[in-house]
Amino acid sequence: MSIVFACMDADTLGGIQQVTHTLAQGLAVRGHDVHVIGLHRARTPFTYVDRPRYTKHLTSRAPMGAEGPLSRRLSDRHLRQVLGSLTPGFAILTSPGAVTRVASMLPRRLRPIGQYHGSYEHARGSWHLGSIRRHYPDLDQAVFLSEDDALLFSEHALLPNAWSLPNPLAEWPETPSPLTTPRILGVGRLEGVKRFDRLITAFARVATPPWELHLLGDGAEESRLRRHAEAEGVAGRVVFRGRIPATRMTEEYHDAAILALTSEHEGLPVVLLEAAAHGVPAVAFDVSGGVRSAGPELVPPGDVRKFASALSDLMSCPDERLRLGAAARTRAAAFRLNPVLDRWETLFAHMAR
Repeated sequence: MSIVFACMDADTLGGIQQVTHTLAQGLAVRGHDVHVIGLHRARTPFTYVDRPRYTKHLTSRAPMGAEGPLSRRLSDRHLRQVLGSLTPGFAILTSPGAVTRVASMLPRRLRPIGQYHGSYEHARGSWHLGSIRRHYPDLDQAVFLSEDDALLFSEHALLPNAWSLPNPLAEWPETPSPLTTPRILGVGRLEGVKRFDRLITAFARVATPPWELHLLGDGAEESRLRRHAEAEGVAGRVVFRGRIPATRMTEEYHDAAILALTSEHEGLPVVLLEAAAHGVPAVAFDVSGGVRSAGPELVPPGDVRKFASALSDLMSCPDERLRLGAAARTRAAAFRLNPVLDRWETLFAHMAR
């Protein structure tokens, strides 16, 4: 059967894209005819899979926000041609924007699944919740990242078709981190929503040498964050590493003792799952059911004082780091790729009945 993933932008560095390519490759390896459609060109393309077993399509060369009327008509024509060429199966629309753009163009033989990579808490503070309420009930299935989120959307968005499927881990490390390097990791785009300024402040309050904070990622906030680290008196121990290739992330986790996540909102961050798979304990703000399902040490959203205290507890107790890291690795096994692919195939079978 055909399985289609439609993304507003399929090749930017981001969680939706990473999960899409991981699932696409896994389902293709299992013998399905898988297609990934990007509705816009990525401004800075990122390669997730070196040898894809699935087919990629780009329906518009215009990046998001730069598509004129003529380009949109040509893009829609191309999209209809791609969809019309596929055999019966399922179309996974990976965001509210993809749902509103693609759902009406699907031939009847492709059954629509609306995916949402955010949390209910985030959706209700943006236009997403209204869009989900309007468009997702008409889809064959609506998929969310945790049981908590599926229940909340079912109750508050009146969805009769809510289902929960977590993000998968692309790889499973053979050995966990020894947790001996005095290093805290912050991983993600250097953008406002990630609130690395809060992480720097928490680190500055409790961390003493030789502890360092390494920020992995790039983005528009880097200059401001560098100034913030200097103002907090820790510029020499906050290391801006830039974008790290996926192939090197295992050694980054191996050289870390703690992962810290200070985002204002998240769905189910792959970085939490990756850290857990490497046996690295994490501290995170309690911002979603997806975050809770990954099992980090939870802190009330935005409470920098308590976040600093949680970091301090882990920095000062190697045995506790090892205990929590081992528990995290055990919990992360449920997010390995094959069990998650099994759950997707169970959903397809459920829909086909």
